[in-house]
Amino acid sequence: MKAEVAAIATVRSPRKDLADDFWGAVEADIVLDEAFDETAFFGLDDFTHVEVLFLMHRVDAAKIEKGARHPREREDWPLVGIFAQRGKARPNRIGLTRAMIVKVVGRVLTVRGLDAIDGTPVLDVKPWMDEFAPIGVTRQPEWATELMRDYFKD
Repeated sequence: MKAEVAAIATVRSPRKDLADDFWGAVEADIVLDEAFDETAFFGLDDFTHVEVLFLMHRVDAAKIEKGARHPREREDWPLVGIFAQRGKARPNRIGLTRAMIVKVVGRVLTVRGLDAIDGTPVLDVKPWMDEFAPIGVTRQPEWATELMRDYFKD
């Protein structure tokens, strides 16, 4: 069986650059493809957040990482495998972000904090439910905390 994956929407954002930080105040629209009726977004405004799965379409295929690297090319951070970080040069170039819902109007979902640039194909949108949060205490290495310090800063 062949799996079919197609974009369901497109991001319209003021951010057009691939910079890594300061996504917190960015408001972006997720515009449903014309194949979908506006009823596909019905009920989303009852939630505060959504998870957005998207294709990082501007990542150069020649730069895809299949092993390990230093996050953001910083030699002072450890060498870690691509699956132990959230870098954009992932094998399938799939991004996942939890964003705050600002409003839903027809086929347009406006969110804040989505780290996807203008023109990004959206693969799926799912409401965030508390029950999907981690169960129990979480942990992460110090380099990850340092890396994310300004990521969602306004």
